[in-house]
Amino acid sequence: MAPLRIYFDRLLDAVAPKVPRRELTDEERLVLVRRHGDFSLAYSTAVQQKLSYFSDGDGYIAFGTKMSRHFALGDPVADPAARPAYIKRFVEAAGSPWFVQIGADTAKVLAGLGYQVNRLGIDTRLLLPAHDFSGKRNETVRYSERWLTKKGFTLAEDRGDGLQDEIIQLSADWRKERIIKRWEMSFLNRRFSEEIGADMRRFLLRSPEGRLLAILDFDPLFRDGKVIGYTTSFKRKQVDATPHAEVGLTKFAVDRFREEGISQVTLGLSPLLDIEPSGFAESDFWRGAFQRGYDSPWVNRSRFNLQGQAAFKRRFHGVEEPTYIAFRKGTFVEMLGLLRLLKAI
Repeated sequence: MAPLRIYFDRLLDAVAPKVPRRELTDEERLVLVRRHGDFSLAYSTAVQQKLSYFSDGDGYIAFGTKMSRHFALGDPVADPAARPAYIKRFVEAAGSPWFVQIGADTAKVLAGLGYQVNRLGIDTRLLLPAHDFSGKRNETVRYSERWLTKKGFTLAEDRGDGLQDEIIQLSADWRKERIIKRWEMSFLNRRFSEEIGADMRRFLLRSPEGRLLAILDFDPLFRDGKVIGYTTSFKRKQVDATPHAEVGLTKFAVDRFREEGISQVTLGLSPLLDIEPSGFAESDFWRGAFQRGYDSPWVNRSRFNLQGQAAFKRRFHGVEEPTYIAFRKGTFVEMLGLLRLLKAI
């Protein structure tokens, strides 16, 4: 069945609008991200495999193609003043592509081009140094770190000490306990690697006996060649790890960033959380479908734990920023293409 599906995918992709693609090297993409990569998905657009790039060399829009439709990933990686022009050129070239997990500025441009814009979820931003985990509402976060240190757990940053074998085993153990074990989601996520990429950061939690229990990876956020922040990109933990592991390790990492003068940390997308009216022309049908998806016990139990992920991020009391999905035609077939691109089905 899989070879037949791949065959039909290739047939459909062949009739998709012919978008001019630029073969940017890994280094060329990273150079552009270091200049203009100030949003949560920017780094992932540069290092994720199997993406295409609409580019003039000074910036790019990353996109994927499935079932004859193109899907842009995130905002343009370009000078903010030039982003509206990139969006308009790409829309014209790609035949009304979808835009997935975009910010308010991109959404506003697309609304002006006749797109419908719906909320896709929430990204949580911790603004540093003001966000310092003080106060009663952050008491449980502080407690998790104190509990770990009191019980003899070790929290530290990975300094490249040859931990690949341990990390591979931890990731394999983590995969066994996932709702969907056969594959990992893609596009909005990228494939996990035991080796972290350029400018990434990794933090580790070990048991009192020295066993690796959890890891937490961060992608960098850039502006004008400088790291201005980090966004969580990968989490892995043993199924028998204490419930304090992920919370305490996140606090530990954010505290390190604050000490270094980093201005912000984003916790990434909480899909389908707070699907309220977007403020733009939108699809009432998909707004209702997204709301039902978030509330669905079946989705949370057998596909993706949307509610659990949102509850975890809300423990940190950051600024919640809506993210959006935009389309001119929001048909079932196009949504099916996106879900298949995400490997959600």
